[in-house]
Amino acid sequence: MAKLEGKLNAKENHALQPIRILLVDDHAIMRGGLRAIIGYENDMVVVGEAGDGDEAVRQYEVLRPDVVLMDLVMPKKDGIAAMNEIRAVYPQARILVLTSFAETDKILLAVRSGAQGYILKHAPPDELLAAIRDVYRGAISFQPAIARQIFESLAESPESEQNQDPLTERELEVLKLVAQGLTNDQIAQKLVISKRTVNVHIGNILAKLQLVNRAQMVLYALRKGLISLYHDAK
Repeated sequence: MAKLEGKLNAKENHALQPIRILLVDDHAIMRGGLRAIIGYENDMVVVGEAGDGDEAVRQYEVLRPDVVLMDLVMPKKDGIAAMNEIRAVYPQARILVLTSFAETDKILLAVRSGAQGYILKHAPPDELLAAIRDVYRGAISFQPAIARQIFESLAESPESEQNQDPLTERELEVLKLVAQGLTNDQIAQKLVISKRTVNVHIGNILAKLQLVNRAQMVLYALRKGLISLYHDAK
C-alpha cells in the first residue's frame, strides 16, 4: 500500500511540475520584467537567463528548458543563429520569439528556423503567458496581426510544389487539426487513433511538404485555405 501511494504521489508531483523557461534578451530590465510576470504564475518558473545568443546556446545545453523566450536582435549571436544552433542538436526545442520587430522577413526567418510562436513585446502579459502555455503543449502561437502579415506575404510557389507528394485524406485531417492548434494527444483522441500513429502522419506530412515544424504546417494550411486566418489561426 505504501509503495502504491508513493507511486501515485510521484505521478502527481510530476504532473504539477511547472513549465521551465529560459529567458533570452540582451536587456537586463526586460528580463527582470519577464521574470516578475512569470513569477506570479503557479505553473511556470524561470530557470535561467541569457543576454546573447552564445549564452543562450550554452544555457540550453545545461538547463534543457521546456520553453525558450527568444529575442531576435542581440550582440555576439542573434536569436535566429541561436535557434538554428539549438535546434540542430535539439530539434524538439520549443522556442517562442519575443521581440520588438514586426518585419515580415524577420517573422518568416524565425519560423523557418523553428520558432513555434512569435509575439511582440508590447503584447499584454496574459497574451504572453497564454503563448508560453501553447508552445509548451506543442501548439503554435501567433498573434492575429502576425499571422495576417505572414499570410499576406505568402505567395504560391508552383516550382517548389511540383515535386511534393500529395497528402492522403487522413494526412489532410491531421494537418488541419495541427493548424487549429491541437496537440498530438488531442488529435489522437479526436480521430480515435494512437499518438504514435499521429506522430507517423505528422512525420509524413513534414517530409512530403518539405517543412520542418508545426509552425510551417500552419502557414501551409493557411496558404492553401485549409483553415481560416480569422477563426482557426492564433
